[in-house]
Amino acid sequence: MKYSIQSADLTVEINAIGMELCSIKSNLTQTEYIWQADPSIWKGSAPVLFPIIGALKDGLTLIKGKVYSMPKHGLVRNSTKPTLIERTETSLKFRLTWDEESLQNYPFKFELDMVFRLEGKTLSIEHIVTNLGNEIMPYSIGGHPAFNCPLVGGEEYEDYFLEFEHKETDSTWMVEPSGLIGLNQKLVLDNTKTLRLNKHLFDDDALIFKGLKSREVKLCHKSKGTILSMKFDDFDYLGIWAKPAAPFVCIEPWLGIGDSSGSNQKFTEKEGLLFVEPNQSETKSYSITVA
Repeated sequence: MKYSIQSADLTVEINAIGMELCSIKSNLTQTEYIWQADPSIWKGSAPVLFPIIGALKDGLTLIKGKVYSMPKHGLVRNSTKPTLIERTETSLKFRLTWDEESLQNYPFKFELDMVFRLEGKTLSIEHIVTNLGNEIMPYSIGGHPAFNCPLVGGEEYEDYFLEFEHKETDSTWMVEPSGLIGLNQKLVLDNTKTLRLNKHLFDDDALIFKGLKSREVKLCHKSKGTILSMKFDDFDYLGIWAKPAAPFVCIEPWLGIGDSSGSNQKFTEKEGLLFVEPNQSETKSYSITVA
């Protein structure tokens, strides 16, 4: 089931399945900013990534001496188990809680709340991770929102670019055909604030940045200026991705990263992992502002 919230400027829809953002639409122009999950291209809109980002080596990981399997990006995407627990005109709060089935993939008693708050032209997205167990709980969390690009008919993908908050010099870590993070890097940003989009930018999969100074990135059009911006102060990694030649771009704030080809597959040694104490919660947020 989908639920909506509204401000004077925007209407936002969230799908209870996966607690997934599925629409940000202008009330004035009816412009849709979120990719509408065309299954012939990519059936996601903005999946929630928990408790892993990306893929596990061989789809397996070692936790507390046992081998567990987990699908790419974890247990939330496409889950029918989240429930809506709070609702106002401008906010929605969903919850996914551990069960016996989740323990077969991730042996920790977790509670994940997703809170969506709309104020004017800004949507804030909060991830609240609670450890309901009696031992330290390791996890990763991240977002995967896909934005329509081009936004309207008659435009080209190459009309758009990403603009970072600061000048950046950073390489992407190359993704191998297996979906694992390789050992090779490729310089993508060389003392620049701008990453120009083109249909071949993602031929080798996602761009994965580990060392950005910026905590804000804007999606811009060459003549219209800023279309929207994302602030991700709580997140250390950023993925940029689209299906090759597809009419969208994903801007993905992450805390954590997929396994490398050289991973020892021990879950607690995964790069970027977070640890939450028993009976404690951690909140990580990012926001999307439409210009």
